Amino acid sequence: MDDLTVPICRALISVSDKTGLMDLVKALADKKVEILSTGGTAKAIREAGFTVTDVSDFTGFPEILDGRVKTLVPQIHGGLLGRRDLPNHQEQMKAHNILPIDLLCVNLYPFEETVASGAGEEDVIENIDIGGPALIRAASKNHSHVAVLTDPAQYSDFIEVFSQKGGSTLTQRKKWAQAAYARTAAYDAAISAWFAQEAKNNFPERFTLSGKQKQILRYGENPHQQAAFYTTSENRPGIATAKQLQGKELSYNNLNDADAAFEAVAEFEEPTVVIVKHANPCGVASASNLSDAWDLALRCDPVSAFGGIIAVNRLLDGAMASKIVDIFSEVVIAPQISEEALAILSKKKNLRLLTTGAMPDPLAQGFVVRTLAGGFLVQNRDNGRPEQFKVVTKRQPTEQEKQDMVFAFRVGKHVKSNAIVYVKNQATVGIGAGQMSRVDSARIAAHKSLEAAQAIGQTEPLTKGSVVASDAFFPFADGLQAAIAAGATAVIQPGGSIRDDEVIAAADEAGIAMVFTGMRHFRH
Repeated sequence: MDDLTVPICRALISVSDKTGLMDLVKALADKKVEILSTGGTAKAIREAGFTVTDVSDFTGFPEILDGRVKTLVPQIHGGLLGRRDLPNHQEQMKAHNILPIDLLCVNLYPFEETVASGAGEEDVIENIDIGGPALIRAASKNHSHVAVLTDPAQYSDFIEVFSQKGGSTLTQRKKWAQAAYARTAAYDAAISAWFAQEAKNNFPERFTLSGKQKQILRYGENPHQQAAFYTTSENRPGIATAKQLQGKELSYNNLNDADAAFEAVAEFEEPTVVIVKHANPCGVASASNLSDAWDLALRCDPVSAFGGIIAVNRLLDGAMASKIVDIFSEVVIAPQISEEALAILSKKKNLRLLTTGAMPDPLAQGFVVRTLAGGFLVQNRDNGRPEQFKVVTKRQPTEQEKQDMVFAFRVGKHVKSNAIVYVKNQATVGIGAGQMSRVDSARIAAHKSLEAAQAIGQTEPLTKGSVVASDAFFPFADGLQAAIAAGATAVIQPGGSIRDDEVIAAADEAGIAMVFTGMRHFRH
């Protein structure tokens, strides 16, 4: 009974995406299946030399309201919903001249694509499909007797079984019904999101989230966890839209880290390199070219860079590629990669190379979603940048310090809290991440800076003469004092602590400059 095959005598086909359509039509025509269709689909089938009946001829009811009403009639929905195993259904269908429809092949008006194209409100509204979702839901409800195809990728499975058995199996129909309801749910979610955006209601009473499976992953964060990668309709340049040019299959952690790296490197206008390890930047630098930026970013923490993720915000050229191959890296992600660079990096067969075609806008709106037990949190993407910098100390920062402060604060936005970032000449020289105490983050960053300095033969930490950024205020002066001990000469932080006066006094006593931004960048 699980593989009960239902023969197919009549099919209704109405598709906007005609990929693979004629293969399906030929398979049906070969078995003498009556094909019903509408509009452009019927025209395409007829032009290909196959016999097709227009729905309006089948129902005796014309298309009206500029095509808005075509299939919303009893002859169609009765044919899809009528149960073949209930005598009273069969009697009513016969009494009302309703013929059974055994196969529905529908894909919906391209609403998501229309929105993504920037179309006006009228075009968007006209691309809200009404009849399609109604047909899909009807056929799926009656999947015991009706097969429903909503994606060209399903055609080959259908054709294989249909060619042998003249119908579809219950196992197939259940699988396709699930996919059909998922499609209509995603479609309605996209429409709901558009209306919420139009109404400027970021957080409606019901927040719907949908995604399309892009990849089943080998495992999740750990080998005992299962995982998959889903993409949304946001179409933001990055890991979800990237093309993989070479290397092993991307893992859950690769995807997460590559996303973190690419979003971080998008913050900067100058040629910039970001190296990420376990979702935290361990080296960030801007320079006149990527090769020099790489040297500076790697210098910050060469130990953590081993096995890391590399992101750049420019065409990755041969000079940069020839340096990357000197160390082991998991992933390289760039907007473009030159042919010369590809040839060099191809020597590292397992290195995953990703191109995105463009850089994301760091100031664009968007949502961040995090699951909780029994629910999820939704917030706007952290696209904030301080508009004003308030100097709160006696000493004013120099122009170079100001530039480094802005750089450090942007990096800090992408470091797990509590975050401390030391920067000198547009390059990180120490990063402390994810500590429960801000003073510990400051000390860890300074310690790693000393280790990095010793690796290149220096006795003083790289942090000497640097600026330091804190993602949130210093609750006590001890965190600032740790940064001063590391050699920082200027500080940028949000401010807002009840002990701000104490922290400012410590800065003045040390003769350093300090700036308040009024904006924090927690990242948990």
